[in-house]
Amino acid sequence: MNISFIIPARNNLKYLKWCYDAIRNNLSHKNHEVCVADDASTDGTWEWCQEMQQQDPNFKAIRNDGPARKGMTELYNILVETVATNDVVMIYHADMYISKNADLLIEKYLVPQTVVCLTRIEPPLHPGGPEKIVQDFGMEPETFKKDEFEKWLLTTKVNRKDKTTEGVFAPWAIYKQDFLKIGGHDLLFAPTSKEDSDIFNRFFLSGYKFIQLWEACVYHLTCRGSRFNPTITSIGTDSTEWQEQNVKSARNFIRKWGHFVKHNDMMKPVVPNRYNVGFVVINCDEYRVALLEPWCDTLYTDVEYSRYIKAEQQNTRYDLNKKLKRYDEPKNNDVVVTFDGNKITNQSFEFFNILQQMLEDSGQPGELEYDIFKLKIKILNDHSKCLIDINNNWYTNKLL
Repeated sequence: MNISFIIPARNNLKYLKWCYDAIRNNLSHKNHEVCVADDASTDGTWEWCQEMQQQDPNFKAIRNDGPARKGMTELYNILVETVATNDVVMIYHADMYISKNADLLIEKYLVPQTVVCLTRIEPPLHPGGPEKIVQDFGMEPETFKKDEFEKWLLTTKVNRKDKTTEGVFAPWAIYKQDFLKIGGHDLLFAPTSKEDSDIFNRFFLSGYKFIQLWEACVYHLTCRGSRFNPTITSIGTDSTEWQEQNVKSARNFIRKWGHFVKHNDMMKPVVPNRYNVGFVVINCDEYRVALLEPWCDTLYTDVEYSRYIKAEQQNTRYDLNKKLKRYDEPKNNDVVVTFDGNKITNQSFEFFNILQQMLEDSGQPGELEYDIFKLKIKILNDHSKCLIDINNNWYTNKLL
């Protein structure tokens, strides 16, 4: 099985070289395709890509001339759709070093409608979790303890009881047709952040199976594309670019799914039903409009909101003119939640985050009260599967 490795890269050339060397030296099959998208780099990435295309017949590269970046979300799609020629693609990061013979294990487990991911081994830059291993084998390619890493990995394989678990995160392999079937990554999350959580939700709703391999790993330096990119920040310090984009993408994730990202301890998505909800809010103001708008399909309010739309529309593909309405306009949502804006507290936002799950658990139309909220449930139509394909009309009709 030949795999097309899908790798966007921006001003992280030393990581990309390190990543490429591992793919070429550590894997059993030698004809895997390396597909790189240079995202307006200024560090010599494109010049190196041109050289590699001359030297390696299975190295393919495209370039965004910029000056603005496109980001991973869009470049993943472009590489899969127009560059990759193999039946299997692997969404990959330039700051990953793949373990020996990982391709044989991917080949063993990958079948159609399955997503296979490798276990991440990471230096101590992020909190640990049961789905990954925190172990310091170096913070940079030049300090990477290759021999120590490989020796430790062999020992870990012997001691590990679980060969596979059920979870999903980068890097992950999938049949190209399964990726394209749902439209790829959603450009709502361009240039980056939350695009992975979104597509994992959509895989889950499509019935795809998730398999995490514990015998096949990557050493992941983490976040060298934007969050910790050394050209714009220091390692371990969030870049301003990433902080701002992460806020935008989090708000867009809430707009689409009705809640924050949810998953179990092993990173398998948890996806509540998705209902059409309207908020009817008295005693509102522009600040509260900004807080509340992502959490509902329609916001009916007694405050002027045109200035908010003008400021926020640049941060989302959702058509905010369709979302915000006057307080006295007809309420056409399946569920209507009425409350006083003056009574909102920090605790209120936990209600917003669990609302979709609460409605799913209620199971029937009717009226109820919870804290400051009065709910009128007209009908419970679950629209979550309308979010699988990014070209579905129920979803696209909400966008510009």
